[in-house]
Amino acid sequence: MLPEIVYQPESTLRHPIQLFKLMWRDLLASRELAWRLMVRDISAQYRQSFLGIAWAFLPPIIMATSFTLANEAKVFNVGVTDLPYPAYVMFSTALWQTFVEALNGPVQAVSAARPMLARVNFPREALILAKVGEVFFNFAIKLILIVGLFIWFRIPTNWTVILTPVPLIHLVLLGTFIGILLAPLGVLYQDVSKALSLITGFWLFLTPVIYPIPKSGTFGWLVNFNPVTPLLVTTRELATTGIISNPHGFWLVSVMTLAALFITWVGFRLAMPFVVERVSS
Repeated sequence: MLPEIVYQPESTLRHPIQLFKLMWRDLLASRELAWRLMVRDISAQYRQSFLGIAWAFLPPIIMATSFTLANEAKVFNVGVTDLPYPAYVMFSTALWQTFVEALNGPVQAVSAARPMLARVNFPREALILAKVGEVFFNFAIKLILIVGLFIWFRIPTNWTVILTPVPLIHLVLLGTFIGILLAPLGVLYQDVSKALSLITGFWLFLTPVIYPIPKSGTFGWLVNFNPVTPLLVTTRELATTGIISNPHGFWLVSVMTLAALFITWVGFRLAMPFVVERVSS
């Protein structure tokens, strides 16, 4: 027998313990639906594509080829990298893609589910969990390319490689937090999705994906201030050298991400009833 749900005009923020219990209950209840949505989306993603899973490999390969040729032609000087430059760009691009997918996922999922939101009452967390699962599935495919890179370029690894899931998960959670924050607006305004494409394109060049972290200057300050930088760089370092260059920055961003994710989750639950009412009217 399903538990009875009573809707009241009083804000749930007045009873935080009850709110947290309800959030946890809905999170657990959304697992099966999230799994079904994830399987459906992954199947559709690769079934409706001629190249299939090759799209997981093509962006890092094309970007690495382009910037390697530009670097060899002295179009720009990236400096010294810890890895062979093609491997450096491919590995970093795969991590950046994972972050961008986590960021866009909640906005796309909630926007695509607009008709269902207006007609069916179900835990909204299922939409987010499905997209997070899809992000990790896509990264698992990219992992084939990354392992191939390590073998081809004979990149030595350290025992710390077993710790790489920790910063990788934090990187995905950072993108998910931003995506959940924008998801309600994304349902109401299509400008959000278009703006994200522009913003992430500019954001890429503020992230050490195609170059090592600058040591000085205004640009160096911007790159170090970028919250993606310590998470992406730590993931790369744990998989290769085993030496974390900025542990304080990594833990600071990680703690802030976890706190912001929880706060955003609360805001998402409070905002969605108003969003659903707006789109269904």
